[in-house]
Amino acid sequence: MKVLFLPLFRAARRGICGLVRSLTMFALLASPAFAETPQSRFADVNGSRIHYLVAGKGDPVVLLHGYTETSHMWLPLMDKLARDHLVIAPDLRGFGESSLPTGGVTKAEMAQDVHALVASLGLSSVKVVGHDIGLMVAYAYAAQYRDQVGRIALMDAFLPGVGNWKDVWLLRDLWHFHFYGETPLALVKGRERIYFEHFWNDFAADRNHSIPEADRRLYAAAYAREGGMRAGFEVFKAFEQDAADFAGFARTPLTIPMLVLTGQRASGPVLIAQARLVDTNVEGIIVPGAGHWLMEEAPQVVIPKLVDFLK
Repeated sequence: MKVLFLPLFRAARRGICGLVRSLTMFALLASPAFAETPQSRFADVNGSRIHYLVAGKGDPVVLLHGYTETSHMWLPLMDKLARDHLVIAPDLRGFGESSLPTGGVTKAEMAQDVHALVASLGLSSVKVVGHDIGLMVAYAYAAQYRDQVGRIALMDAFLPGVGNWKDVWLLRDLWHFHFYGETPLALVKGRERIYFEHFWNDFAADRNHSIPEADRRLYAAAYAREGGMRAGFEVFKAFEQDAADFAGFARTPLTIPMLVLTGQRASGPVLIAQARLVDTNVEGIIVPGAGHWLMEEAPQVVIPKLVDFLK
């Protein structure tokens, strides 16, 4: 009798073990440790084809990348935010997989692209986060659509046209602000990675703890596409028009909560002082020991602070 029931016992045991493994895997996938993988999508808005990453459900948040990077930079933050938010991270016009501008494009126009994307998704109000060039677009978004932004976070760079902005714009070490045109394009062609090393290394507190190697390869390839570097240079060429636009925006300060995160070894108090000229409700934090690349250099400080602020 024992021999007869042994195969049945073994089959039952295999079934139970399989069920346990299935339930365990389901629990792991459903747990916060396994966040939703962002989807890659495209939208035709405002006369441009905009690529964006999207994940999660709930209170919507828009993440805007900076120069030398793309929406890819936000993946670690999206992993945390997607548990409570619908998170949208577009490639700005001229960057990543988004379409190239036919001419110059201002930060206000980039913000209009993002607003058109948000509207196409049926969203009326969002929270906005921007780093580097992205913070300029984030401010332009909030300034143009004041009643449609609940909170805004700016991360390490400066605001053209606000306060003593030329003290930054004309710094000798920031020569890249004035490096555009046919000759710079010819010099950089095929050497995109060399050019970007200036940013990734020189603006970090420690070049060995800056942008990871895999990301450097990804970004260099993205900007090396035909017309990619020219489009990137346009963000600097537009600074004077951006300054005129922002000076006009600043005449009517924002009143929404604004978080400003800066690196101690980068913009430090400069951006915080500028922010207080354009918003009446500013919290400024200088991240100790960090350079410009806050998401990569100080994620243990920056990500929890952003998650908490956006809640």
